[in-house]
Amino acid sequence: MPLRSAGTGKVSRDPVHHPLFARYYARASVAAETRLGMAGVRRRLLAGLSGRVIEIGAGNGLNFAHYPGTVSEVVAIEPERRLRQSAVESALRSEVPVDVVPGAAEALPVKSEAFDAVVISLVLCSVRDVPRALSEARRVLRPGGTVRFFEHGRGGGPAMRFTQRALDRTVWPLLSGGCHLSRDPIGALRGAGFELGPYRRVLLPEKGPKLPPSFCVLGTAWRPSSADG
Repeated sequence: MPLRSAGTGKVSRDPVHHPLFARYYARASVAAETRLGMAGVRRRLLAGLSGRVIEIGAGNGLNFAHYPGTVSEVVAIEPERRLRQSAVESALRSEVPVDVVPGAAEALPVKSEAFDAVVISLVLCSVRDVPRALSEARRVLRPGGTVRFFEHGRGGGPAMRFTQRALDRTVWPLLSGGCHLSRDPIGALRGAGFELGPYRRVLLPEKGPKLPPSFCVLGTAWRPSSADG
């Protein structure tokens, strides 16, 4: 469904348009469920969630099958049209209600403090404005609400980090749908005012060569309650 500009009724372009990368990602992500163990990561990411959840950057909807029955509703935001169409198909197979919605992470089309949890999975690497996207995540999350995140970013030794930065300045974003390798998701979450809970570093693949996108982090954060600011 195309987005409409507020007040004008004019149809606007999708905020993200990477059709070639979307085709590649749709195939590669399915293969990664078993080859890289992503299905297990998704289960750990979503375990124990309840209430209303907003998933930012849902991709082709591979998380949907892993939401526990305690989740009453998932609103899944996906800006890329081809991936969004795949997410709609995944939503039809989900055991929890999932509403797939067009929109960008930097301007979520939902009310403030409307959700019990925010899920961010392999998203912060590719958003145009990370602080603004996390500010939006904080806005739509109720005070005391939970953030579950699985992101990749900078890691390894000096040579690997140099390689990540060099790729970010040259070909990687062009080939990978705007993805960046050297961002710092933990620092970004702290900078946005979230309280960090437990998190751990994850390598994908766990065994084998360490590649520039291999350095991941899986964890929990939360929006402080009103009393805590």
